Amino acid sequence: VTALVGVIINYVKLDDVKGSWIEPHFRWQIKTFWIGLLWTVIGIVTTPILVGWLVLLGISIWVIYRIVKGALALNDGKSPL
Repeated sequence: VTALVGVIINYVKLDDVKGSWIEPHFRWQIKTFWIGLLWTVIGIVTTPILVGWLVLLGISIWVIYRIVKGALALNDGKSPL
């Protein structure tokens, strides 16, 4: 639920940050949400054939990586891209 609220806020505030140094962070978060959601759904659908558990593990690691990389870049005042 918090990720959904976060992505909605990003979409609402995206025009306010256009052209600023923070815009890439908004885009980074939006992309992380949608790719994470897609692969989570794929993982859930494929859990009956067991490969889904690997997909869910992989997407969990990927999302954590994206969160950490984005937070470190934000702390340094840099783009996460």
